[in-house]
Amino acid sequence: MRISAKGRYALAATTNMAQCYNKNEYVTLISISDKLGISKIYLEQVFSLLKRGGIVTSVKGSHGGYQLARVPYRITVLEILSAVETSLFENTEESIVKNAPEIEAAMKNTVYDPLDSAIKSTLAEITLTDLVSEAERNSSDQGFMFYI
Repeated sequence: MRISAKGRYALAATTNMAQCYNKNEYVTLISISDKLGISKIYLEQVFSLLKRGGIVTSVKGSHGGYQLARVPYRITVLEILSAVETSLFENTEESIVKNAPEIEAAMKNTVYDPLDSAIKSTLAEITLTDLVSEAERNSSDQGFMFYI
């Protein structure tokens, strides 16, 4: 499975927002851009899709920015990727249905459908809270240096 830059940036940006969710503040794209090293112009495109997908809300003005639309434990990776990845969850195209419909049906029933189902169910189980917890665990692992 290959997730596009748009999907990876959406996951990173929403995880960053989830890390400071309890502050109840709006987060600017500039602050996300600076923290993650992602182009502000590219983030604008990503956040337009996230807003349309109901993942974030926005307020304009000097104290404006973006907030998660729900608490982080209620937002799944599946929802985020579905909002920004247009082709990731499309059905597999038929390839040989005209000449060998039985093989096409076998591939669909045995490979494509179970794979799609497994990916969706896995992504539906991972929340932004899970990503924040893993980021914190990785952050605490990097602060120590041992000398022998």
